[in-house]
Amino acid sequence: MSFTGPSVGSGSRTFRRAFEFGRTHVVRPKGRHQTTIVWLHGLGDNGASWSQLLETLPLPNIKWICPTAPSQPVSLFGGFPSTAWFDISDLSENAQNDIEGLDASAAHVASLLSTEPTDIKLAVGGFSMGAATSLYSATCFALGKYGNGDPYPINLSVAVGLSGWLPCAKDLSSKIEGDNEAARRAASSPVLLCHGRGDDVVPFKFGEKSSQVLSSSGFRDVTFNAYNGLGHYTIPVELDDICSWLTSKLVLEGHS
Repeated sequence: MSFTGPSVGSGSRTFRRAFEFGRTHVVRPKGRHQTTIVWLHGLGDNGASWSQLLETLPLPNIKWICPTAPSQPVSLFGGFPSTAWFDISDLSENAQNDIEGLDASAAHVASLLSTEPTDIKLAVGGFSMGAATSLYSATCFALGKYGNGDPYPINLSVAVGLSGWLPCAKDLSSKIEGDNEAARRAASSPVLLCHGRGDDVVPFKFGEKSSQVLSSSGFRDVTFNAYNGLGHYTIPVELDDICSWLTSKLVLEGHS
């Protein structure tokens, strides 16, 4: 599925990047379908690897949708192409945010969720760059719009980010402040962040600070789990914590 990025106007000229998303893998619920979660992989990965892992989780009431990011030039890799939800130059607090790429991926997530039944709770989660995209989607939901101002169409119930960070963190608080609807949505949006203290790819402080920024911006239900010795990967105890949190926040049946 291709998605042309939101237009960025400069006078009468408009620039667009074309985003060609890869294959989507779906894990069907083994029990009564209560929730659909779009789960986003990390930089250079694909939807297949996470779909295989998510299928093993004792969450029979969740349908998982695992898309594959577009292959695009990545500045961090000197312009070499990789599967990436957006472009990234470096992991630092002063790094430029690729709003067009973030918007395109958040819109792809929304599109995947848009055809789900109306009685199903909708959510987003991810790992590393996928976590960043899921947290960006959560802020788009709270603000009611994408970074380019287009309306955000999906009602997200929860968001999960593993080993990731929050894009556009600097101005989030000022955007939500003074917008009563945005503040209300933020306050009622549970977010789970998990991060390893031994992460040598996305430093632990990025996850910790992302949690603090979300909380100070009006997200009142933010859980931050830290794991000693954990690097840039996931472990069974972290997956157990995710299962318990999702079961609690989404009021799921049949967690075994």
